[in-house]
Amino acid sequence: MSGPSIRSSLGLREIINVSGTMTPLGACIAVPEAIAAAAAILPQFVDMGELQKLASAAIADACGAQAGFVTASCSAAITLAVAASMTGADLARIGQLPDTRGMKREVLIQSGHLVNYGAPLSQAITLSGATLTIIGAGAAAAELAASTAAAITPRTACALYVVSHHAQQAGTLALDEFARVCHAAGVPVIVDAASEYDLRRFLAAGADLVLYSAHKFLGGLTAGIVAGDKQLVRAAYLQNHGIGRGMKVGKEGVAATIAALQAWRTRDHAAVRSRETASLELWRRALQGCAGITAEIEADPTGNPLSRLRVTIAPAQAGITAWDLADALARGARPVIVRDHELEQGSFHLDPCNLHPGEDAIVAERLVDELRRAVAEPAAPTPIGQRDGRRLEALLAWPD
Repeated sequence: MSGPSIRSSLGLREIINVSGTMTPLGACIAVPEAIAAAAAILPQFVDMGELQKLASAAIADACGAQAGFVTASCSAAITLAVAASMTGADLARIGQLPDTRGMKREVLIQSGHLVNYGAPLSQAITLSGATLTIIGAGAAAAELAASTAAAITPRTACALYVVSHHAQQAGTLALDEFARVCHAAGVPVIVDAASEYDLRRFLAAGADLVLYSAHKFLGGLTAGIVAGDKQLVRAAYLQNHGIGRGMKVGKEGVAATIAALQAWRTRDHAAVRSRETASLELWRRALQGCAGITAEIEADPTGNPLSRLRVTIAPAQAGITAWDLADALARGARPVIVRDHELEQGSFHLDPCNLHPGEDAIVAERLVDELRRAVAEPAAPTPIGQRDGRRLEALLAWPD
């Protein structure tokens, strides 16, 4: 493509994303098929119900589900799925929400699954009018199963299970056992699998509804996918006549999701994996010999078929902390944004899944340059609390 990029035309910095499919960075590189589908349908009028029926068929086929539909985001999908468990397909109850008088309203969740993905997961649940019943974590599986069963009451509407790198990976009940306990009491299980590659294993493991992002690994436009039991899917879809009205998705989002699901089926995943591995090896080689730096390739914690490079920094030898290095990389005309949720532990990750050609070499160069600068121009480390304070001040000052 010739001419200036859209980012330079708008005066935006040309970010290199090695953080992953993160919403604050725009989530993904949309696949050409999704872009083409959105562009083709945008000038046209359609019956949205008919378009969503096509999406239902595509989602059912991809996920091994009875039905599905597309909503505004995976966060919206959580709210709508919980609402569906309380109202069913009763339009009067749908119109009543978030007033839940006369309905089951409790949502069962393990404490290790109460994550924050940029907003509290608990808020996505309670937006529907539901309340939380929280099960402790850290016990043996048999004790966790017993605690889960004991927490179910006649007011329990559903149970929510979260699959995420944010979630506690140990000391929680596995999905199949969690579903077994819940189903024994007639409680449906909803799985939040926003960032997961596998579109089939969660329904196969016992979920009644599974929720995905359409714009992370799938590469669609911003949207969420609800898949699973037809009756529950229908009840969630009908929330568009109630609290779901503000979570509606446009025709372009639905068409792009259908296209992205079809493209996912034919994508050369082995070739993608090979390119990502080459980037990881490039970065690891670049960091060899850098004082105070340990670079290790790690598998994805939730089982997705991808790896990341963990970069651990020993400040006394490297002359810089993990968070100061992350901030240095994020400055300038070509910011490199790392995966930074473990900075306080002295490390960050480099994720290769959202790179344009040649960007991995720029990342390697920037890493080495910043580490050399830290040794040549020593500076006092920034207290982590001060760094967090600056970020909060910047957020609260927006749009200034």
